[in-house]
Amino acid sequence: MRNLKRALSLTLASVMLLGMMVVGAGAAGFPDVDDEDNVEAIEVLNAVEVILGYDNGDFGPDDLVTRAQMAVIMANLLNLDYQYYEATCPFTDVPAWARGYVGACYAKGITSGYSATIYGPNDGITPVQAASMMMRALGYFQYAQDYNAGFEVATVSQGTDIGIFKGVGSSASAAMTRNQVAKMALNALCAEMVTFTGTPGMEVNGVTVGYRPEYTSRTSTEIKYQAIESRTSDVSGGNNLNRGQYYIQ
Repeated sequence: MRNLKRALSLTLASVMLLGMMVVGAGAAGFPDVDDEDNVEAIEVLNAVEVILGYDNGDFGPDDLVTRAQMAVIMANLLNLDYQYYEATCPFTDVPAWARGYVGACYAKGITSGYSATIYGPNDGITPVQAASMMMRALGYFQYAQDYNAGFEVATVSQGTDIGIFKGVGSSASAAMTRNQVAKMALNALCAEMVTFTGTPGMEVNGVTVGYRPEYTSRTSTEIKYQAIESRTSDVSGGNNLNRGQYYIQ
């Protein structure tokens, strides 16, 4: 079971604080970003070095994001030691510069290929693919049975429930822009991390039976999570050990 650790330890408190400051600051940080773009998301993701601007000072909000570039974004978001995975990346079509990033995301269960050896690094990342990667990082989709309704239906349904698509503005299959990916990444940073608390079931004659899907928001007593959202676990009951703890985002 994956127990992925997001780079909210990068400092989510400052992320949200910066987000509040950016609201009134306009798009001054990037000359090619205007008020119609997701200014707050762009500035925040650049500030925490998840999606950086270009060397010429532009951000390129309308530039399309490839699957290889999305792996870089996820590796930055999760603060993965991607260099260690250059040699273990199983996909033969991934260029040298992206092998570590794609290999790390694959090893952590964040992404998968079209086949055992083909990744499609130059294909545009779709909202469904990007949302799936981000939600796996949050702790969702731990078991193949979570996709019983189909990859796209399951991803869109769960993503809609937690607000991952809010404000992104795209269709399920269109290639995403850097502007849209920044917004989705900020949505993911604001979402709660979860732990699988359902029943894995057991395999009988090649079929899993008794699987019960359930994901529960993670909580912690660490004070740093209060800086993000002061709301605490409201589950009642005398045996509830998590009562009053902060939700982990």
